[in-house]
Amino acid sequence: MRSIWTGAITFGLVNVPVKVYSATEDHDVSLHQVHDADGGRIRYQRRCEICAKVVPYDHIDKAFEDGEQAVVLTADDFATLPSERSKEIDVVEFVPSDQIDPIMLDKSYFLEPDGKSSKAYVLLRRTLEATDRTAIVHFALRQKTRLGALRVHGDVLMLQSLLWDDEVREAKFASLDELVNISAKELDMSAALVESFAADFAPDAFTDDYQDELRALIEAKLKSGEAVSTEVTFGETEDEGEGGEVLDLMEALRRSVEASRDRAKPKPHEKAKRARSAS
Repeated sequence: MRSIWTGAITFGLVNVPVKVYSATEDHDVSLHQVHDADGGRIRYQRRCEICAKVVPYDHIDKAFEDGEQAVVLTADDFATLPSERSKEIDVVEFVPSDQIDPIMLDKSYFLEPDGKSSKAYVLLRRTLEATDRTAIVHFALRQKTRLGALRVHGDVLMLQSLLWDDEVREAKFASLDELVNISAKELDMSAALVESFAADFAPDAFTDDYQDELRALIEAKLKSGEAVSTEVTFGETEDEGEGGEVLDLMEALRRSVEASRDRAKPKPHEKAKRARSAS
């Protein structure tokens, strides 16, 4: 695997350098669009609707429109926004793992310890395991600021990007407001049916039949001599910094805990205010 970028998990004064890898990959067969008459490759061009010229990618800006007006956003505009220049995975809080609704989970990434020592990485992993907690983090990737869940997956730390709260739709269906009566016998029969299908989930027991049959179809066409020359039909084809330095781990942990406790303690003026209120 090739790392996407390197950075560091940060919480308090603790800094855990990591390399980030995509945890999943698409297994679908990659297909091109071709002309049914001669097998020629169909290509899409970025053509301007005003001057009709094909526009190179480095001369393309983006625009937002609301139906009546449009505003153009340039590369300089985007440069003023939070971006993936930040290489920190910043821990915001540690929450009970069962509080994260699976509907919010998006992309998954493996984190590999980076640097001379993996001690801070292993300590964080074991702490999350022992406390059954998941770290909620902020990070930036591919020009977007993201919310994420940092949790343990086997022997590695896994970062899963989360959908923002307003990206999850609310399920409201009038049909579910109807009063439905379910008898005890119907519940028992339904439970018996579920029990007849009961099993432990084994992901490797399932395969993508469509992709398997598509590959078999392609192989059969190749063997039967239906292949065509790629060069003739398609023509010419177009052809990250180190994580932060780890502080002395015990000292960083101690100072972080003390800072957290200090924030929780009432200030002298708050104590005096409380005393006056009590009297």
